[in-house]
Amino acid sequence: MAWPAVPAMESRRERFDALVLDAGDRVRPHLGTRYAELELAVEEVPPVDPAPWEEQTAPLGRLLRGTAARPHRVVVYRRPVEARAQDEQDLADIVREVVTEQVAALLGVPPHEIDPGMDPD
Repeated sequence: MAWPAVPAMESRRERFDALVLDAGDRVRPHLGTRYAELELAVEEVPPVDPAPWEEQTAPLGRLLRGTAARPHRVVVYRRPVEARAQDEQDLADIVREVVTEQVAALLGVPPHEIDPGMDPD
């Protein structure tokens, strides 16, 4: 017998994945048919540490441009995002901002055109 799923049984990773999917649903209307195959992904941490001369803060997300064989992909890095969040609402806001900024970069538009609630500065 399995218990019905309840929020307490959901892992932090599952909750984070759900936030990324929700943020993706918010930006999908802006993608059109050209970018309809955009993939969203979550990784724990960025793949490499910055060099001493590079900015020392971990990136929160990344846009991987597609090729003929692979669609565009937006990656959100879970641990750096969680480290910056003060609470669950802040976590959701940061995830939304990261996804919006990466999609805006893909489309070549300012983030506030994708999400009017974002600060244009």
